[in-house]
Amino acid sequence: MFCKWPPELPENVEVCPVQLPGRGMRLNEPPFTKLETLIESLVPALRPFLDKPFAFLGHSMGSLISFELARALRHRFGEEPEGLFLAGRQSPPIPDRTTARYDLPEPEFIEELSKLNGTPPEILEQPELMKLLVPLLRAELKLCQTYVYDPGPPLDCPIAVFGGVHDREVSFEELESWRPYTTGAFSLRMLPGDHFFIQTAQSELLAMVSEDLRRLLKEPHANEYARQATT
Repeated sequence: MFCKWPPELPENVEVCPVQLPGRGMRLNEPPFTKLETLIESLVPALRPFLDKPFAFLGHSMGSLISFELARALRHRFGEEPEGLFLAGRQSPPIPDRTTARYDLPEPEFIEELSKLNGTPPEILEQPELMKLLVPLLRAELKLCQTYVYDPGPPLDCPIAVFGGVHDREVSFEELESWRPYTTGAFSLRMLPGDHFFIQTAQSELLAMVSEDLRRLLKEPHANEYARQATT
């Protein structure tokens, strides 16, 4: 999905999708089940590419990853992104409210996945394909549902939060709860759609992200190149 974004973003923004183990071309690699372990792997992998102004954008689990990655970079190197774009995820330590628990028996697990509206019915109805996908989905849900927030000072970078008007997993109030996690600017914008509005309202989302990036790049690094790492 992220690979299709460049035409809708400013020309001086490079989209760098992060493909995690267990996804896409890395399907045969075991997925992470703990956020701490994932961050330990991401920091050294991404840092060589962060020699220019950069921003992180994440959706759902990706928001959690982006937030903790920004905290890790600040803690270890005194570096922060120019901006943090978080979509479809409540702030910590608000618990995950999804009924698709990672440890449900398989028939119930698949039934709950169907209610989330993120997996096409034609995939849910293919037993062989689900044998491949269920372990990955369980691992990702386990990562989110076993995450324990370690309190710390707020970030200084701006945080922009996006939500779906009809998202049953994350409420407006839960999205608003990100506000205390930055000393910088904070914005919250709602878009048409459910939890997966990032796909159905893509053009509206990217128009807002583009405007934010243009404003950020005018601030101390107007003539430099930005990298937007997406998870």
